Amino acid sequence: MCGTVGLFTGCAAAAFCPLSQLNRKAAGPAGSVAELPPYRTAFANWDRRASVRSSPRRILPEDIGDPFPVDLVPVAKHELVKGLRPEFFRRLLTQQLYRYLHFTAKLEFMVVNYVVLGISQGSIQVPIPDQMRFDALKIYCDEAYHGYFSVDLMRQVQERTGIAPAVSDEPHFLRRLAALKARHKPDQAGFIDLLFTIVSETLITASLTEISKSRDATEAVVDVLNDHALDEGRHHAYFASYLTYLWASLGRAERTFAGRLFPELIDIFLEPDLPSIGSELCGYGLGADEVARVLAEVFSSQVQGDYKRATASKLLGYLQEIEAFAEPGARDEAQSRGLLPV
Repeated sequence: MCGTVGLFTGCAAAAFCPLSQLNRKAAGPAGSVAELPPYRTAFANWDRRASVRSSPRRILPEDIGDPFPVDLVPVAKHELVKGLRPEFFRRLLTQQLYRYLHFTAKLEFMVVNYVVLGISQGSIQVPIPDQMRFDALKIYCDEAYHGYFSVDLMRQVQERTGIAPAVSDEPHFLRRLAALKARHKPDQAGFIDLLFTIVSETLITASLTEISKSRDATEAVVDVLNDHALDEGRHHAYFASYLTYLWASLGRAERTFAGRLFPELIDIFLEPDLPSIGSELCGYGLGADEVARVLAEVFSSQVQGDYKRATASKLLGYLQEIEAFAEPGARDEAQSRGLLPV
């Protein structure tokens, strides 16, 4: 409908059009795009290498074995959880797979593709090379496929195992992102989504690289994880470059706003959904005190801080390069969240 939205002037659906939602007028450039290094596309071989163009549909066998790599389920390493009955432990791994796939689908459908559509169509008014605008369409195709194969695999898992996904319709990160946008003016929501997309696309690669290395799961799941990781490597390169073009186009007030917001957006993307995990563990027969102990020991402040710093290290480097933390309050915000040394 986006191409003919004028035919529906006044209809309620127009409020949800990504072109209108993401429209943002720059407050006046603080730098010049001409000063930036030339854009080097990471998508030269996209037609042959993108998973949407080259990978077959991943089909689970009747007996799917281990549904998700045990070493990538932090609570599974705790002694109280390792002592669960085998059927509960298998259910735990299955729910972790659901959680990952559901997170992926919602991220791609509800946030990232709205933003890359805005980039490709020019409604996000950041001056970028034509090739970069065209590459955004390739990312749009990739992300739609990632969301699709995540939903497809969830359906297959439920069919094979009979275990229903115990996931909230709105993942933890989406609830927190919505709460963040609610604290700001409505016309800033699209800009916040853009910043969050840059964060997610430069953080998700670090997580996926580790996930895709694992072979401790059924082959179809590992193949999906690897498909996702290979595509996201190109997306990471794209958004690392896009960040420099965005920063050059921002006015002083927008830079200050973004600099202060990046640490919280990193936090939103990486924070574990402890209430959901705790509720799940209670369903396997662990008592409230046991669940509290598991969560406290597996997700200690030290563990979470180390994980966030390691996963965000590349993005933090990019933000240092553009001097985002030189903006008023930005370094203090990053330090308060443990992302930078005090």
